[in-house]
Amino acid sequence: MIVKMAEGNLKTKFGEYHEVLYYDGQKESIALVMGNVKDGEEVLCRVHSSCLFGHAFNSIECDCREQMEKSQQLIQQEGKGIVIWLEQEGKGNGHFALLKSVEHKRQGVKQADAYEAVGFKRDARDFRAAAEILKELGVKSVRMITGNANKTETLTSHGVKVVGTVPT
Repeated sequence: MIVKMAEGNLKTKFGEYHEVLYYDGQKESIALVMGNVKDGEEVLCRVHSSCLFGHAFNSIECDCREQMEKSQQLIQQEGKGIVIWLEQEGKGNGHFALLKSVEHKRQGVKQADAYEAVGFKRDARDFRAAAEILKELGVKSVRMITGNANKTETLTSHGVKVVGTVPT
């Protein structure tokens, strides 16, 4: 069960968002909401996992920061949308797994395969919190900004109506 903890406004280079902090008993998640999404249909939505390399350290070895920027640009253009930030570093395996897998990735191995090569799951992320957040925000349907079918399948299986995707 997700619980709303705090909220406030956040000014970004892509416009002003309303930030809502949630907690599920183990991890915090954040919804950045632009515009009125309550009862919204086909609301643009990006479910995004944390990435220290890309967001904090400006690494050029992943595209996480670029995906976030493109998502915020699309939402700004539409004037309405949601970014849900989930604390799931390293595809849910943690930063240690990411560090351990870097050498494999630098040799041309895909990230998911690199995680497996060092003993972790290909993708240990869980998107259920995002589904709960979207329901709590009162969104009727979303267009997901993603290329990951697992995100849309998880949201759908947890009662969120996904009416399409926009590639990142």
